[in-house]
Amino acid sequence: MSDLHEALRDDVRILGESLGRTMESHLGHDFLDKVEYIRKLAKSARHAEDATQAALREALSELSEDEVLPIARAFTQFLNLANIAEEHHRVRRHYETEGDEDEELIDSLLKRLHGEGRGPDEILACLNEMCIDLVLTAHPTEVNRRTLIQKYDAIAETLKQRDRGESVQHRLDQLISQIWHTNEIRQHRPTPVEEAKWGFAVIENSLWSAVPRFLRLLDDRLQETLNTSLPLTCSPVCFSSWMGGDRDGNPNVTAEVTSEVLLLARWMAADLYARDVDLLRGELSMYQANAELRHETDNHPEPYREILGRLRSRLHETRQGIEDYLKGRASNPDLWISELDELLEPLLLCHRSLNDSGMGCIAAGALEDLIRRIACFGLTLVRLDIRQNAERHTEVFDALTEFYQLGHYSEWDEAQKQAFLLQELNSRRPLIPHRWAPSASVQEVISTCRVIAANPDYSLGSYVISMAGQPSDVLAVILLLQEVGVERNMRVVPLFETLDDLDNARDCIESLLQIDWYRDYIEGHQEVMIGYSDSSKDAGQLAAAWGQYRAQEALTELCRREQVRLTLFHGRGGTVGRGGGPSHTAILAQPPGSVAGSLRVTEQGEMIRFKFGIPEIAVRNLTLYTGAVLEATLSPGPQPEPEWRTLMNSMATCGMTIYRSLVREEPQFVPYFRAVTPEQELAKLPLGSRPAKRKVDGGVESLRAIPWIFAWTQIRLMLPAWLGSGAALKQALDEGQEPLLHGMYEQWPFFQSWIDMLEMVLAKSDVNISAYYEKRLASPELGVLGSSLRSRLQQAVEQVKQIKQEQQLLEGNSVIRQSIEVRNPYIDPLHVLQAELLFRDRNQPDQRLEQALMVTMAGISAGMRNTG
Repeated sequence: MSDLHEALRDDVRILGESLGRTMESHLGHDFLDKVEYIRKLAKSARHAEDATQAALREALSELSEDEVLPIARAFTQFLNLANIAEEHHRVRRHYETEGDEDEELIDSLLKRLHGEGRGPDEILACLNEMCIDLVLTAHPTEVNRRTLIQKYDAIAETLKQRDRGESVQHRLDQLISQIWHTNEIRQHRPTPVEEAKWGFAVIENSLWSAVPRFLRLLDDRLQETLNTSLPLTCSPVCFSSWMGGDRDGNPNVTAEVTSEVLLLARWMAADLYARDVDLLRGELSMYQANAELRHETDNHPEPYREILGRLRSRLHETRQGIEDYLKGRASNPDLWISELDELLEPLLLCHRSLNDSGMGCIAAGALEDLIRRIACFGLTLVRLDIRQNAERHTEVFDALTEFYQLGHYSEWDEAQKQAFLLQELNSRRPLIPHRWAPSASVQEVISTCRVIAANPDYSLGSYVISMAGQPSDVLAVILLLQEVGVERNMRVVPLFETLDDLDNARDCIESLLQIDWYRDYIEGHQEVMIGYSDSSKDAGQLAAAWGQYRAQEALTELCRREQVRLTLFHGRGGTVGRGGGPSHTAILAQPPGSVAGSLRVTEQGEMIRFKFGIPEIAVRNLTLYTGAVLEATLSPGPQPEPEWRTLMNSMATCGMTIYRSLVREEPQFVPYFRAVTPEQELAKLPLGSRPAKRKVDGGVESLRAIPWIFAWTQIRLMLPAWLGSGAALKQALDEGQEPLLHGMYEQWPFFQSWIDMLEMVLAKSDVNISAYYEKRLASPELGVLGSSLRSRLQQAVEQVKQIKQEQQLLEGNSVIRQSIEVRNPYIDPLHVLQAELLFRDRNQPDQRLEQALMVTMAGISAGMRNTG
């Protein structure tokens, strides 16, 4: 695009030319000419008649089985390089403004809050009590191998050197050649332990640097704007993880895996802290110290090095002890650092001494950074959540009640279940018999609970119950934890996923809060998880979004009435169809009062790398999160008007009816889905450790929300994000509600966020591409449904433009529009090639075709940026 930032265009050109030289060196000049010919055809086809599009399709259909893989790799790697250039450009802009955007965001918010009557003490108290828990998950949308991610990071670093005027072309050529000669696709699915290690790597390579920068920025702005300081041991943001703890439908996550991941987290934390302490010990060579430190070190001539040396020895001992334990060697856990104060107090002692001795500028350097890291990451870097399906707990109690000849627990009504569970929770005798040989699946649930009992409180977060619907689902887990010896009151969190469960969430929690035993257990704090993926798959994105909003409102009102602190845990994905979108906007779009200084949210798949993989971008996202939660807490938006609610109820009902009538009731829908998308072939792509389906022999209803979204994204129909929404908007417009819709968009953050996300996903859709998949892969009979779907999509486009009063989508967001447009000439050939490969592989399977097909999936994912 002619108005793209010149520096970004230059980076894309440099990287593209290097890739071209690499390909030419490997496969010859004729191959490079063919790639360039296809690229030019794709570019022309975007703005030309059918003849050019036909020429592109013909060129790709004529490729031999030996040519398809290198062609797919060429366009895939260019898209990956374009992503690197774009991410680097964001970092460059950060440096050009010297972080002014982050400072201005915080300054303007603090000044506005102060102007609304919020004093410095109130704002600081809110930050002190704030808990933004970002939960890293290994959902299978990160298509890139870790070894390639490391090379991409190296290219980004090399581009930084180029900006400084250094000669880097040879290094860029080396890295791009390494990438070209590396297989993009994993040979095997990653194990849950490997996924957890990938999560730790994000912390080590980016967040370890970003967190103290962010906290220092926040402290500076508080001092500058409000003349107050952020306490050293305060971090509004912390991190949790599902990697190694999420066993819902993943048989590869076992009790042994969870135990190993918990220990690896402690090992990694000890290792990172030991490195920092070692570097700090090299800096703090001073001899002046206060009386407290001199006494603690017996007047050692280098007191700071002495106290830090002791801490380093404890960290080394902890690290070695855990390593021995993991390798089956003798180790004594009592000798490991097990309390945060053991780590923190020596550092705070040094900090006090330096300040008392007139060396505050030294204290404010690496020492404060380390203290702030500890405030965020604790002894384990992340707290591990456990997630399990409610059916698995029911299975345990079925086995127990059958053993005791009490009948079948699963057949009891809710009142019977609650009575039994509460009786056992109050009983002094054990429930689990000593001489009992349950099935392997039942034993696995119990073994997981025993792992929880064996690990310290600070290692673990919440126990999340997927497909929860009744109070007994929560009580059952608490009873199991109690039976195996968990002495602390672990948070047990129902996950309400389907629309019916969301609508029932308030009644379920209210019933729990009426139980005195349960009220005592939660100690005034209730956590509830809101599911975005399955609710959208169940009822369509519009009905799900409104159902999520209503559920949050109802839960917020209930807990306020019951004087219970509520934490809402948002199970968001990277795509609009799974609740994705800009975090700052999404938080401010929540119901007023629902974000009261406390928020948990999943960060999934490739979005972890996009948002937190580079320190500068991570600082930006941490700033956005904190600013949004602070604003939502102290300056919540207005309640929606009654007429807005009425219209949303009507639209949601219409949207859900249309969505379900097609997805559930249209007999041709499933055949169409399986014919035109790579849903079946997707299972061959070794993305994550989890199977694509909850049940191996299940149909589309058992397909997980991620591959459901992924499959539609691959063909650019993006159906889960808009189906039903267009019909609902049309109904409202036909009823003369356009003025009301304009008012909702201008005044209601929830509606504005929904329309903007809908606009973005519609801009990424492409009816011509999806029509080509259909033409190549589906029967003419199925084409009738496809034509109808594309008509609905185009109708939704027109309605969004009408509501936003725009001539084209993303008229007000040129950055995203240009990003999509500049990638299209490289994604389009991958789409055409993928359709061709699907056709060939389905008719005459060939390993070469399957490999190329997987590369096209990876390439389209890279081009679309958010895949699941």
